[in-house]
Amino acid sequence: MEAVALVLGALLTVLCVVFVARPLLRPARVAEARDEPGPAEQLRVRALERRDRALAALKELEFDHRTGKVSDEDYRALVGPLRQEAAAALRELEHEDRVEREVKADVHG
Repeated sequence: MEAVALVLGALLTVLCVVFVARPLLRPARVAEARDEPGPAEQLRVRALERRDRALAALKELEFDHRTGKVSDEDYRALVGPLRQEAAAALRELEHEDRVEREVKADVHG
């Protein structure tokens, strides 16, 4: 009789563990699917990366120019395109923010 009680106890324990663990395992897969950025978010991330790269390059160029690693002539030749790249990325982000605000206004309006 004790053997039957031990087997039933072990079976009940296993069922409890499976029951408790099942919800913990499932949301991880659902969360992964929800965490994938949509096309709009991917565009925004790319624009943020473009902006960050351009601003970092500008910062590095400024530093190199101040420390004498880059001549005045080279600095003038390099700074313009980097500023244009940073400005283009900022305009893209501004446009995306404006579109997002308009979409939200349409949905809530």
